[in-house]
Amino acid sequence: MITIQALFSSIHQAQTEQALRQQVIPLLGQYFASTRQGFFFFDQLPFIDPQLQPVMNRALSIDHNPVIRYITERHAPVHESLVTSPKVWRMICPRLDHWHVMAGPLVNQGQLVGAVGFTREQAKPAFDTQNLADLSAICLHLSTWVATVKHQGHPQKRECLTPRELEIAELVASGLTNAAIGRELWITENSVKQALKRMFRKLEVSSRAELVAQLFTSTRLDSGLNDNLSFKS
Repeated sequence: MITIQALFSSIHQAQTEQALRQQVIPLLGQYFASTRQGFFFFDQLPFIDPQLQPVMNRALSIDHNPVIRYITERHAPVHESLVTSPKVWRMICPRLDHWHVMAGPLVNQGQLVGAVGFTREQAKPAFDTQNLADLSAICLHLSTWVATVKHQGHPQKRECLTPRELEIAELVASGLTNAAIGRELWITENSVKQALKRMFRKLEVSSRAELVAQLFTSTRLDSGLNDNLSFKS
């Protein structure tokens, strides 16, 4: 069975968007036991079949699709039962292979630039909270990939951070939450939050994924240490 650490490594080994689509997304589908899976970038949507454009516009509209609205507003993974009732969801999306749906955000420079999604047919179990936690970690890695490969991330700026800030950055890159980082370093969760705010300003970034991209990704891609870039939920 594929591990989440292996997924992280495969994401960062993808050198092109085609490689990500052909090699990584199928692995993510296996990991989540999904019926269908895929990802898209909003700037590519005008190139879809014109006959499908009205359907896609509605499916991706924050006014009509509560799943898309949720990830747009919160930049957090979601499955359909968190945002609507089964009856309403059947009206929004009657497809049998989309009986259960889970989606997560792709973020770059503080903006939602795309999404990754998974569906299951009716016979399969619904996505659960562990699936959401895993997808949250995966989306952080995918967003890092977007910043470094698709949108070419900025050079590293480790020298502008204090030793304590570098410790925090390493733990962020390990996937720890603010609360977990606080416990690890014997400081309060609020101290971690304030430190991250200072680090964001110094590095001129607006997300944890961009922070990781600037400080770690390029060196770990070159040295083959991607297995250590684990985002534990």
